[in-house]
Amino acid sequence: MNERTKVLIEAAIFAALAMALSLIPVKLGSSFSISLGEIPLTLFALRRGWKPAVFAGFIWGLLHFALGQVEYLTPIQVIIEYPLAFTFAGFAGLIAPRFQTNLMHGDRHPAEQNIIVGTLIGCVARYFWHFIAGFIFWGAYALWGLGPVVFSLVLNGLSMLATAIVTIVVLEIIFVNYPKIFKP
Repeated sequence: MNERTKVLIEAAIFAALAMALSLIPVKLGSSFSISLGEIPLTLFALRRGWKPAVFAGFIWGLLHFALGQVEYLTPIQVIIEYPLAFTFAGFAGLIAPRFQTNLMHGDRHPAEQNIIVGTLIGCVARYFWHFIAGFIFWGAYALWGLGPVVFSLVLNGLSMLATAIVTIVVLEIIFVNYPKIFKP
């Protein structure tokens, strides 16, 4: 089996793992949730880089349709919040070359910092699209008298921050205890 095929299979496995973790209910109310699926996707992004991770994110977004996990208002909203947003989570892999160099040289502290940076890149990139959809499509449901933009910024921002914190903590624990899993 050639390397490209291995990477595609690995992408599909990590996307499926991300989807499986997404099914664990970590939701408070209708607008705030912690996305546990970000953990395996970011790990894969750090292992393989942004291009395979973008593909894995796209698959993860599509798996929501297969499992009936789509909240539908309009076709454009669905495209933005699922295939597009989850694809952008793969941009955590932009930091992968630096992370892999640190890993190869045994530079633990810079590698740990790159886990943080990669996670933040992927989460911000993904939640940017949730924010856009939030104020354009979900703004009519804004609570507490907040305008659509502020409501989307607050709720999606808090979800992004909580997701990033959980992802960073879990990936740092994995890295300290089993760094080999980050090597391609």
